[in-house]
Formats: sequence, structure tokens, C-alpha cells
Amino acid sequence: MLLGALLDLGLSRKELEADLEGLGLEHRLVVKRVKRGALAAKYVEVRAARGAHGGHGRSAAAIRRVLERARLDAAVRERAIESFEHLARAEARVHGIAVEKVHFHEVGAVDAIVDVTGAAIGMQRLGIERVSAGPVALGEGRVETDHGTLPLPAPATLELLRGVPCVPAHLEWETVTPTGAALLRTWVDDYVPLPAMTIEAVGYGAGGERGEGLPNVLRAVLGRVSGAGGDRIVCLETNLDDLVPEHFDFLMDRLFEAGALDVSLQPLQMKKNRPGLLLRVLARPSERHGLARILFAHSTAIGVRVSEMDRLVLPREQRRVDTPYGRIRVKVVWDLDGRESVSAEVDDCARAARRRGVPLRDVVRAAEEAARR
Repeated sequence: MLLGALLDLGLSRKELEADLEGLGLEHRLVVKRVKRGALAAKYVEVRAARGAHGGHGRSAAAIRRVLERARLDAAVRERAIESFEHLARAEARVHGIAVEKVHFHEVGAVDAIVDVTGAAIGMQRLGIERVSAGPVALGEGRVETDHGTLPLPAPATLELLRGVPCVPAHLEWETVTPTGAALLRTWVDDYVPLPAMTIEAVGYGAGGERGEGLPNVLRAVLGRVSGAGGDRIVCLETNLDDLVPEHFDFLMDRLFEAGALDVSLQPLQMKKNRPGLLLRVLARPSERHGLARILFAHSTAIGVRVSEMDRLVLPREQRRVDTPYGRIRVKVVWDLDGRESVSAEVDDCARAARRRGVPLRDVVRAAEEAARR
């Protein structure tokens, strides 16, 4: 459905198919214009060549090997691998096994690998820098799988949607598959109403025909943001006067792992003249409860203040650049006049500097110069 929506937005089928040849998996795309309810949409079917491992599963490690050997752009490969890693971790948690023992059935077939890789190709080809989505609508009922009959939403789907705002779809069919949830986890930056932008294209990707309720389509809206954009964030705050300073690094790491956008400490003079700290966490609204649990578990907080607010942000993107010291992530930001500034990801630079035995400043300078070029 995502691939159909991207093609409907304007992704070149010729370029998509040429890029997908790099997978080395024999297949062909069948793209049709169909009706789902009152809406016209593009339906994409991936047909594997006979004997091309089309209907059988693969292990998570085998899929990774396919993608690592493939002739793909590095960013496309990384995103495709990331999607399958999300899936593997979710399946491992659901079935109580190690990640390396996960074996995909439907998801391991050629069509799933092509779908996930094609989505990454489409995002790159269309120059999409940021993805937002509304709350995820979940159907109910049951679904037949290689693991037997399972309730909807499928267990792996729910694992992948931890921390994601969801609403009931009031439909008795599978509105979100595990693969779809993994793509959301990989690509969506925030879950908000339609952001402020100039709309350039609207695409509809079709799923299978359903006899009831909403049309089974995925709608994608492509637009351009000029100047500062906006979104909604939450601010979690707590005053602390007994936090052991050496514990703050551990707490900060846990908060960032759980989705915090920023974490800061400010000195305070508290009641009875006790010195203290204001701990402030900025995050997307969907992450508030998980982050509050971390504050209660890993700090001395006994209360957390939460406020939601608008935020204005300059356009930015993250890139990976090649340097003499390896691939380094850099952040690129444009000001209101369109001027570009770059800053290297210090953790990547520090790892490269330690690995090569060179000064950190040399790695930072090389990454930022590569980004400007």
C-alpha cells in the first residue's frame, strides 16, 4: 500500500524497478489502477519468479545478508535493514526467543523484501525529508498466520506500536500488518495532525478489497515547508534535590533511548535553601507516559509536571557522509533565508577518532566539509 501511494505521488516506476534489480531477487511488479470504495488507487503486486524463494520464509539474518549484498544506495539499504530489525525484535519479544532465532514466514518472502526496500527507494527518490502520520487506526477480529489463529491487532503489530498513538478503526479486518507497523516505526518522525505545508501531490495506495467500512487505502500527502515549521511537543519537568550526580548520564541515556528530543538540567535554590536541579525533558506527545515511567524508575522524582506546547522548528535533515575516517552522520539546518549550516554527530566522530587514533577535531572538520560539498 505504501509503495502504491508513493507511485501515485509521482515516483517513477522505471526508476523504482531499476533500483530494485539491485536486490538480485527475481520478481516483477504488477501495478494496476483499482477502485476501493469510492476512491481510485494504485495497487501493487510483487510476483516472484518460480523457484525464487517466493513463498518461503527466511531468517532475520538471511534477509540482512540479502540486503547487505544488494546493489543499493547506502541510505536505502540502511533503512530497509532497520525495518526488518524492528520486525525481528518485535517477533522475538512476542515468541520469547532470541533475535537471531527469529524466522520470518510471510515477511521473509520475496514480496515483503521488495515492498520494504521499494518503500525506502521511493522515499529517497521523492526527496522526502520528514514523515508525519495521524493516529494509527487498528482493526479487530482475528487473522490466520503460520503461527495459527491470532487476535487482531497481531501481537507483533502491537509490539511495534509501543509508544505510538492508536485509535480503534471499528473494522473487523487487519488494518495494520506487522510489516506496515515496522514501516511506521522506521519512517514516521511524529504523529500529529496534517502539518502546515504547501500540498504538492496526493497519492492513494490500495490494499485488498474489503466489503465493509472505510476504503482499504493508504493516503500519502506530499508537501513543501517554507521557513520555520511547527509541531506539538510535551515538556516533562521535575525538581530534584537528592539526585546523585554520577547517575545523571545513565538517566539521560534511558530518556533518549525512549524517545526524548532533549534533556537538560538547571540549578535551583529550593525550599529551606537546599540546592537542587530542574530536570526538563522535551518529547513528542505520544512519549509522555513512557518517559514519566523512566523518571520515576531511574531518578528520585516523586512527581512530574507535564505541559503540551507548540514548537517552531527550522527545516533540517540528517545525512551520512563519506570521510577518510568512515561514514559520519551530520545534521543540516536551513535558516529562514535558506542559508545552510552543518554540524557533525559528535558520537560518530568520537568513535571514528578512537578507531583511527586521530584528534576528534580532524574527524569533525572532515565530516562537515564533506557535508558542505
